Amino acid sequence: MSDALKIGIAGLGTVGSALVRILQERKEKLAVTCGRPITITAVSARDRTRDRGIDMTTTAWFDDPVELAAKADIDVFVELMGGAGDPADAAVRAALSRGLHVVTANKALLARHGVELAKMAEEKGALLNFEAAVAGGIPVIKALRESLTGNAVSRVYGIMNGTCNYILTKMQREGLSFAECLKEAQRLGYAEADPAFDIEGNDTAHKLAILTTLAFGSQIAPDDIYLEGITNISIEDIRAAEDLGYRIKLLGVAQRTETGIEQRVHPTMVPLDSVIAQVDGVTNAVAIESDILGELLMVGPGAGGNATASAVLGDIADIAKSRPGAQDVPVLGRPARELEPYRRARMRSHEGGYFIRMTVEDKAGVFAGIATHMAENRISLESIVQRPHKHVDAAEPKTIILVTHATMEDAVRKAVAAIKGDGYLIGEPQVIRIERPREA
Repeated sequence: MSDALKIGIAGLGTVGSALVRILQERKEKLAVTCGRPITITAVSARDRTRDRGIDMTTTAWFDDPVELAAKADIDVFVELMGGAGDPADAAVRAALSRGLHVVTANKALLARHGVELAKMAEEKGALLNFEAAVAGGIPVIKALRESLTGNAVSRVYGIMNGTCNYILTKMQREGLSFAECLKEAQRLGYAEADPAFDIEGNDTAHKLAILTTLAFGSQIAPDDIYLEGITNISIEDIRAAEDLGYRIKLLGVAQRTETGIEQRVHPTMVPLDSVIAQVDGVTNAVAIESDILGELLMVGPGAGGNATASAVLGDIADIAKSRPGAQDVPVLGRPARELEPYRRARMRSHEGGYFIRMTVEDKAGVFAGIATHMAENRISLESIVQRPHKHVDAAEPKTIILVTHATMEDAVRKAVAAIKGDGYLIGEPQVIRIERPREA
């Protein structure tokens, strides 16, 4: 059996502690599977005194994770601290500069500095693995980097944030408001005390930016993503979607077009009979569409200590099994210096159409005004539904729901702005894209 693979772990939170526990409990089995023992040589965390339920008495402890990466007697640096800046960035760079292999679950770091770090790794002949950075325990990175080699990917999309999916699922099942479901998610630990990063779509955007690079061979472009979170989704939207045969999910979507690459994160209506509509709770799902394979849909736990630690362990095991000095697969699917500049696609017609909900005063001419503004922007309507809306005024407002045929985002926004200008809207209108399955 080969010499032990020595690893250093920076960050002993939920994921780091779970990883240590698994490595300690399955030490013998992993040695057989990987062909060599895996030993934890050094660790770093903010608090040495915290009881994590793991034994670290025989492991070297570094208060500074950068020092661990720069000086510890290790072969692999495992970064589980999080954050796009220091100390995570400095520590990973310190490890790569030594030619150490790196495993990270840090999507924010990769979205911001991934191309630079990939270049460093490739120049040093080191491996930089990051399966856990996207969709937790789902092996989507390996699928794009390795399994789908030779396929031309046309679209990647999915549910990539368990917090948002839990909230939308609970709203749909229990008829509760967004605020009530967010509070419950925080109580259960699915949402942070400050949940903005998740519910505003930023977490999904970071993950999508990484998948886009792997799928299309372009440089990572996290700032070129259309971004919209779920904070404005109401129980009225959930119910209306159900009545129309849809369910609302926060999707990240990246696709190649004739004019470039389109990246977007936003609430989306998906048909009730589609597989992705059935992905509930904190579960994630990622679909990859390609020319040879067709559509591959992977569903599984997207977060949590064990799910993420499992993905990290898989990356460590790959390194343990690799040939010394061999860099089997480019970090981002193709050599970092050969990644194409990101080219943002021009706006085009959205094939699935749009759901538009607005509450209006019950006045003569309102329907005619709405229809006129839609026609002025060349928007064809698939259906129009009017609902009563409980209100304290004697003249009860009406809720109008429009479903459009394929049209441009810009056209929809202009039409809605014109309707707002007429002065009969109550509150803000809601606009949600509709995604329909593609024809086989």
